[in-house]
Amino acid sequence: MNSIKQILAGLVMTGCSLGLSAQQHNFSHEYIVPTDPLVKEKLAQWQDLKFGLFMHWGIYSQWGVVESWSICPEDEGWTVRRGPYSATYDGYKKAYEGLQKTFNPVQFDPAKWARAAKDAGMKYVVFTTKHHDGFSMFDTRQTDYRITSPNTPFSSNPKANIAKEVFEVFRKDEFMIGAYFSKPDWHDPNYWWPYFPPKDRNTNYDPKKHPEKWDAFKQFTHRQIDELMTDYGRVDILWLDGGWVRPYHTIDTSISWQRTIPYEQDIDMRTVAAAGRAKQPGLLVVDRTVGGEFENYVTPEQTIPPGVLDYPWESCITMGTSWSYVPGDRYKPAQEIIGMLLKIVSRGGSLLLNIGPSPEGDFDPDAYARLAEIGDWMKVNGEAIYGTVPLAPHEKDGLFFLQSKDGQRDFIFLAGDDKGVVNLPEKIVLPGYELPAGAKLVCLADKRARIKAESSGGNTTLVLPRGLRARKDLRYAVSFAVSR
Repeated sequence: MNSIKQILAGLVMTGCSLGLSAQQHNFSHEYIVPTDPLVKEKLAQWQDLKFGLFMHWGIYSQWGVVESWSICPEDEGWTVRRGPYSATYDGYKKAYEGLQKTFNPVQFDPAKWARAAKDAGMKYVVFTTKHHDGFSMFDTRQTDYRITSPNTPFSSNPKANIAKEVFEVFRKDEFMIGAYFSKPDWHDPNYWWPYFPPKDRNTNYDPKKHPEKWDAFKQFTHRQIDELMTDYGRVDILWLDGGWVRPYHTIDTSISWQRTIPYEQDIDMRTVAAAGRAKQPGLLVVDRTVGGEFENYVTPEQTIPPGVLDYPWESCITMGTSWSYVPGDRYKPAQEIIGMLLKIVSRGGSLLLNIGPSPEGDFDPDAYARLAEIGDWMKVNGEAIYGTVPLAPHEKDGLFFLQSKDGQRDFIFLAGDDKGVVNLPEKIVLPGYELPAGAKLVCLADKRARIKAESSGGNTTLVLPRGLRARKDLRYAVSFAVSR
C-alpha cells in the first residue's frame, strides 16, 4: 500500500479545486410544530443557544478527501476520484475501505476541542457518529466496520470509543449533545447489495422486490440508533442525514437530486423517533430535507436563508472549504464568520460551524486561531446573541437588530469593514427603529461611554462620544444594548 504522503499528493494537491464542498442540500418548508411538551421545551432551549460546533470525521481524513462521496458512483464534482487507486471503481473502493486498517488518531483529545469551542462561545455540538460510507465512530455491535474493531489500530487506545469520549467531554462543559447519523450506509450489504453493483447514492435494488433485504437494513439502522440512545449518556439531538432515504411520497420533484430517487426507502421514522424519545425524553429529531413531524428544525446547508423564517432553523456551514479535513485548507476569517452569525441570528436561526479533524485527531492551528478570535468577540457581545429573537428591521445598512425573548432589551450591531475594523462615526442612524421611552442605552464594548439618542420620523440617531470613537481595538461588529 502506498504511504499516506503519496496518496495525499495524488488526491489533494489541488486543494479546493476538488469541489469538496460543492454539494448543497435544499431544505424543507413543510414544518410541523411538535406536540410533545418535552420536545417543545428542548427546542426552545436549543433556539437560545445560537452557535454550535459541527465535526465531520472518519477514515476519509487520512486521504484528505470529501467525506464518503468519492465511493459514490455518480458523475458529480464532489464525487471525483483521484490518486493512485482511481483507475477503477472497485479498486478505489477496496483501498478506501482499507483505510480502517491505518486509522490511528493518537492526538485525539476531545477536551482540547471542548475548551476551544467553549471559549469561542459555542453552546452545542453535533458529531458524525457514522457518515454515508458506513464507518462507525462509535462502539457499535452491529458491524466490524467501526473505530473499536480489532481491524482498526486505534481500537487499543483507552479513548477508542470516539463518539462516547466526545459526548462525555462536551456534556461536562454543558453543551447540548447532537449525534449525526447517516441513514444510508454504503458499506452494509443490505443497502448496497453485493449481488448488484451500486448505481448511485440510493440502494441498488428495489426494496419492494426484495423486502427481506430492506427489512434487514431497516432493523440494522434501528439497532445502531438504539445503541446511541442507550449507551452514550444524554443525547439532545438526533441529526439524521441522507435525505434520499425517505418515503417515496415525500419526494419533491422540483429538486433535482430528489428526482433521481428511484425507490421507496422508508426506514419508519415514527418508530425511530418513539424509540429514541423513550430513552432520551425530549429528543430533537432532525430528519433533514424530508419535512414533516420528524424534522424538528430545518438545516439549510452552506447557505443562509434570505430572510426571517417562521420555524426553527440552523445554517450548517464549513469553517474551511470542505466538510472533512483537507491539508492546507483555507479557513474563513473571523470577520466573515461573525458576519454570518449576525446575519443568521438576526433572521432567527442558529449557526452550526463545521471543523474537520485531521487523521491524527486534532484541528488545524488556523481553526484554533479562528475560534480564539471569535471567542474574544463573543466574550464582549455574547449577551446580545444568546436567547434573542429577530427585531424589525432585522438588517439594514450594515446594522443588525435583535431583541431579548422577554422584550426588555434590544440589541443593535454595527458591522465592521471587510477587514473586520469598526470605525465608529459621530452619528449612527437606525432606520425604522424608534427608541423606547425612558430607555437606557449602552455600548457593550464600553459600558461607561455616554451615548445620546433621539428618535424622530420612525428612525433613531445615536450620537457617540469622542472617547468611544477614538478606540482602535474594535473588531468585527460593535453592539449597543437598549434596556426598557
